[in-house]
Amino acid sequence: MVESVRQLRRRIRSVENTAKITQAMSMIAASKMRRAQEAALLSRPYSV
Repeated sequence: MVESVRQLRRRIRSVENTAKITQAMSMIAASKMRRAQEAALLSRPYSV
């Protein structure tokens, strides 16, 4: 019983950490996307 509680807590902590990492990756991707869009808009006058 005690061991299963420990395993459950460890699993919960693992899932929470994975969620934090996923959220950070999403924020990084959004930042890169915004930067790429701004670069594309700034280069627009030079396109044909």
